[in-house]
Order: sequence, then structure tokens, then C-alpha cells
Amino acid sequence: MTATSLPLPAQRGLGRGPVRVAGPAPVLDVVVPVHNEEVDLEPCVRRLHAHLKAQFPYRFRITVADNASTDRTAEVADALAEALPEVRSVRLEQKGRGRALHTTWLGSDAEVLAYMDVDLSTDLAALSPLVAPLISGHSDVAIGSRLARGARVVRGPKREFISRAYNVILRGTLRVRFSDAQCGFKAIRADVARTLLPHVADTGWFFDTELLVLAQRAGLRIHEVPVDWVDDPDSRVDIVATALADLRGIARLGRGLTTGAIPIARLREQLSRGAISADPPGVPAGLLRQLVRFGAIGVLSTAAYLVLYVLLRGGVGPQAANFTALLVTAVGNTAANRRLTFGVRGSGGAARHQFQGLLVFALGLGLTSGSLALLHGLGDPGRGTEVVVLVGANLAATVLRFLLLRGWVFRRADERSTLEETGAAAPSAENAR
Repeated sequence: MTATSLPLPAQRGLGRGPVRVAGPAPVLDVVVPVHNEEVDLEPCVRRLHAHLKAQFPYRFRITVADNASTDRTAEVADALAEALPEVRSVRLEQKGRGRALHTTWLGSDAEVLAYMDVDLSTDLAALSPLVAPLISGHSDVAIGSRLARGARVVRGPKREFISRAYNVILRGTLRVRFSDAQCGFKAIRADVARTLLPHVADTGWFFDTELLVLAQRAGLRIHEVPVDWVDDPDSRVDIVATALADLRGIARLGRGLTTGAIPIARLREQLSRGAISADPPGVPAGLLRQLVRFGAIGVLSTAAYLVLYVLLRGGVGPQAANFTALLVTAVGNTAANRRLTFGVRGSGGAARHQFQGLLVFALGLGLTSGSLALLHGLGDPGRGTEVVVLVGANLAATVLRFLLLRGWVFRRADERSTLEETGAAAPSAENAR
């Protein structure tokens, strides 16, 4: 990679704009947090230093953040700082990777702040792609991802399962959109860090996750880089203790977001890039407007369904009337929601959407037909009772239909809607899970 592989900022545009590359301060400060790493520290720092010297076109610094080591780590760090002008050594008397990053990042004069694990499990070729979007102003936070499409990972099944399970939990509880919270390879713009870090409480391994969740909720753009990553078999991380601490962190962070203890609205006001425009063409409405439009279409569909059912019931029987009425209204319902609720325009994907809509229809048919079968199994109900039961079954089917249309059939359109609402941008690397 040559020096021109990174952006050469010359003009400020939309968003935060490129960082300053002129002046005495370093553009990039890479922090290597360590605890009792006297063996691995020197080869790691020298390899990182040689890579930056050869590949990074701007001034840089490497900060060794020794958090309460009890071996010779501090001596090794000091010796490296003496030997290499771009290296500095910082000593903290308390343990905690999050504490080390919080302290060194807030104390740095660099424009872009990064960190990586001392084992260099992540290929350094990903470092320039990691920081380039921050230097150019395109993104605010950047993360290496072992779960993004294009990543190449070598690790055991136990760590693979734990990593994926953790990210599934994050998606289910905190609704995160980034794919890999714990990869030890991240960067952030210093101006963004100065605003976010005072609100990050964790001092250990959950620091990464908490920072990323706050960044996402504040409407920041998180850039993902698929990495080549080889597991360190000598890793001393206590997986069980770390997992339990992470779960406690998720619960604490969830409470803070729910109760308003974390000032997300203020952070969004300070940091968010904002919406592209008030009503960009082709981008569907937000959730509230989706619910209103879906509800209106649902009322009309239900009315049409009941009219068709009553007209057909006497000639073909209740089950056939139910099937025909539901099929006709399902096709119309899918088409109307495609255009009006989820903002999908044009004929592209229409056949696929209708096919998926028919699968959703099949589930609705199961609910309504099952309700009819159960009703008739209990006796000989009157026409009015049938209608009441079918209305109830259709209400349940309607809720299921909305969830499936939004989360499956028109999922990409809905994700664009969410991004338009928050002013955030989608990760650059698509989630591969």
C-alpha cells in the first residue's frame, strides 16, 4: 500500500469534514493496552511501528498503556519509548482495558484515536482502511469485524460460538446494527471521543460495546472493516468472567437508556449527522407513520375480506369462502403496503415480495382456518359468532403480518427508514450472520 492509499484532506464538505493533517500533533494515536505482557510487547510495538512508518503517510504515535502490570511490562514500554521517537509509555495503577483507553484517548492530542490488542491477532493491513474514513470525515467510529462479509477468521468453535451468541444478544436487547462489538481493533475521531467518553462507564472489556451503542444511538456513522483475524492460543482472557461482566453491562446500559440516565437526546443533538433531507424520495416513512398506514390498509383489507366472505359463504361453504377472501385481500394488502407503507417503488422485486406476502398469507390462513375449525368443533355456531371469531383471528394475523412484512419481506426498506429517522448511516460492510 502506498501513501496515496489514504485520503489527502483538502476541502471540508458535508458532515464533520476531514481532520487536520498539518501541524505538530500526530494525526493518529494507536493505543496498545497491556497487562503483564513483558514477552509480547516489544515485538508487537516494533512490528506496528515498522508498519506505520512504511504505510501511514501522516504523523503518528503509538501509546503503550500499561494498566497495573506486575511483571517487567513497564520497563519494556519505557525502553521502547526511549528507542523509538513515535512511542510513548503511560502507566496506570489500576487494571482495566476500558480504563486504559479512556485515560489515554482523552489525554491524546491526535485527531484520530485507535487501539489494538497486543497479540496483533488482526492483520495490520486493515489499519489504513480502518482509519481512512475517519480522516476524510466520512465516518465517526470504525471497527474491525470478524463477522462481516469478507472477513477471514481462524479460531476454535468455542470462541466462535461465544462471539456470535454475544452479538445475537446485543441485537435482541440493545438493537445494535454493528456486527462485531468485541474485536480488539477500533478507531474513533478525537472530537467525537471527547463528547462520548464521559458517558462511558465501563472500565473493562464491556467498554467497547458501551461506546458503540452510545455512538449508534447518538446517530453517528460506524464504519466496519472486514479483517483477517487469527486467534491467539495463549490469550489470558477469562471467557466466563468476561461474559458475565458483559451481561451485567448490557443490563446496566439498557436501564440507562430506558430511564434516560444516559442523555442520548443531548448527544444526538451534539453529534448526529442529521437526516439527508426532510423527505428523501424513495425512502419509506418511520415506524409511527408505517403503523398508521399499515393500520389504515388493514382496516380496508379486513372490510373487503368480510364482504367477500359473506358473499361467498353461502355458495362455497365457510372454509372455501375464507380461503378465497383471504387470498384476494392478501394480494391487494401486500401491494398496498409495498407502495404506501414501506415506500417500495417500481417493479423490481415485486414478484418476490408477492411470493413472500403469500407465505405470510398462509400463516394468516392457518390462524383463521384454525379458529373456524375449532369453533365448529365445539358446536354449530351462528353466522354472527363466525364473523366475531374471524375478526379476532384476523386481528392476530394482522399483527403477525406487520411484523413479518417489516422484519422480512420489506426489511431493507425498513432499515433505510430507520436510518433516515436517526440520521445514522448503515455499516459499510454487510453483516454476514
